[in-house]
Amino acid sequence: MSPPVTLEPGQQAPDFTATDGSGAEHRLSDYLSKGKTVILYFYPKDSTPGCTTQACDFRDNMNRLQSENTIVFGVSKDSAASHQKFATKQALNFPLLVDEDLSLHHAFGTWRLKKNYGREYMGCARSTFVIQPDGNLGWCRYNVKAKGHVGMLMRELGLSE
Repeated sequence: MSPPVTLEPGQQAPDFTATDGSGAEHRLSDYLSKGKTVILYFYPKDSTPGCTTQACDFRDNMNRLQSENTIVFGVSKDSAASHQKFATKQALNFPLLVDEDLSLHHAFGTWRLKKNYGREYMGCARSTFVIQPDGNLGWCRYNVKAKGHVGMLMRELGLSE
């Protein structure tokens, strides 16, 4: 197995088309052509403690992000039904993209070897990418912590109050 891609700021983001939990289709190039900045964050699993914390942090900062012409997408390998249940239960105000075939994970290099209690396995490295309207990556981090990540992201993007 070849090592995962590691993307860096300044590189062109991989274009993608994906559906969300409600079945709506989202194409990156459509948002960029409207001058939007896109935050794409990858998380391991719906309805788990860390992933819920991170999703709710994005939810709670959505007004500030939207005021900066920014849209947020969460991505995991969970099913559309799982995404719908998670989004409804947490009152999420942004789409969760379905990536059951891991194509987005592979394109962005987030499906990686993980180690936990001496066990090695492939899984999602919690990661965030900020894609500028020109299609280039303005900011990206792999293996972020769920708690406090959104606040740190907002500070680094100059969006904190």
